[in-house]
Amino acid sequence: MASKKPSAELLDLLNQAIAREIQVSVQYMWQHVLWKGVKGYAVKDAFRKTAIAEMKHAEAIAERLNYLGGIPTTKPTPIFLGATLQQMLETDKKDEESAITMYKKIIEVARNQGDETTESLFKQILSDEEEHYDLFTSL
Repeated sequence: MASKKPSAELLDLLNQAIAREIQVSVQYMWQHVLWKGVKGYAVKDAFRKTAIAEMKHAEAIAERLNYLGGIPTTKPTPIFLGATLQQMLETDKKDEESAITMYKKIIEVARNQGDETTESLFKQILSDEEEHYDLFTSL
């Protein structure tokens, strides 16, 4: 167990992160499944690969939260698919922007509490989210 008990704030932030990761993993996978048309071929695999990466993030965060004594949520934040490719990409870009902001806060809170493992985990996830943001911006 960690040498110092994590704050309720940190545990809550980790659960918010899990809910967000579940949301986007479902959202991106359904976008992969539902998108059709010529432009769809260029983005279908990107949606699928990103969905899988996001689910792996959810798993890693849930494992960390469980280790810290919290109970991981199973409820995603609201899922928005979009009706057009442009709507999908705009929604996904905004979701990645909010994740970047949230994960920077988690890194700061973890650092302030001396939780180097959570800080390190979220630095890696933050790097992935920045790549996802770039992907959705460039598509």
